[in-house]
Amino acid sequence: MNRKESIAEFYSRHGQQYSQAGQFNIYRREEFACDATSLPTNRRDFYKISLVLEGEGIISLADKSIHVKGNTLSFMNPLIPYSWEPTTDNQTGYFCLFTEDFVNSNLKNDSLSQSPLFKVGGHHIFLLTDESARLISSIFENMLREIQSDYTNKYDLLRSYVQILMHEAMKIQPPDTFYQPANAAERISSLFLELLERQFPIDSPHQILKLKNANEFAAQLNVHTNHLNRALKETIGKTTTEWIAERMMKEAKALLRHSSWDIGEIGYSLGFEHASNFIIFFKKQSGVTPLQFRKEIGFSNHLQMPEAV
Repeated sequence: MNRKESIAEFYSRHGQQYSQAGQFNIYRREEFACDATSLPTNRRDFYKISLVLEGEGIISLADKSIHVKGNTLSFMNPLIPYSWEPTTDNQTGYFCLFTEDFVNSNLKNDSLSQSPLFKVGGHHIFLLTDESARLISSIFENMLREIQSDYTNKYDLLRSYVQILMHEAMKIQPPDTFYQPANAAERISSLFLELLERQFPIDSPHQILKLKNANEFAAQLNVHTNHLNRALKETIGKTTTEWIAERMMKEAKALLRHSSWDIGEIGYSLGFEHASNFIIFFKKQSGVTPLQFRKEIGFSNHLQMPEAV
């Protein structure tokens, strides 16, 4: 999986011109080539709420897929890798796209921060009854009219409509028709490795790893930690913790070889608040302390901290 797909690249993929104007846009699916455009597994740097009324396709997340057959509401955010594969022509419905600039504190208040739009874990795809689909359609139609209006506060009103969509989704039970695709383990492993590698190389002592353990990676991938571990064991023969430790050791050795940072700075950038914890980790993995490793490779730096472990 590559870097996040930009909103301009999303437009180009659909053969559309991207307008820089506006932090929020809404479209009818039938006018945006949604029945003929596949989306490869990737994260996007924008939010997307989509309503499928007619047509079929497969939405795949990290570890599961669902066969969409009309009346489906989905919420995607920049943290969720997903793919879309249309399987029929004549797709109808709506979708709206918006960037981080559109998201304000009211839109992401305490209750809605746990909604499908913003929550990393949980459910993001909802199957609608005909009655719910008609209600959601009317909200999208209101947004279509509003985006074309000259109303000074139209973006505030559009945020209110987005809030209504989120509340309606939170009333609905998530689908029980997810299935495990044959290549689920490979997909999860690939997404994990891409997420891990994205954090490296570390170029500054102030650049600190954001994801440091199996639970944090699993949350980002929207899977259970045990599921992530099983996928990695199946595909590459190591647990999540083992793979993270191996990659952190690789980076630690590179920094010890090629930077003049002291032991505490290197440890801090790798997520160790205290140098002593980094020293313990390094010695457990390699059999020597960081300072001993530097001495073995002939590195000399008078700024090094004394090691007590």
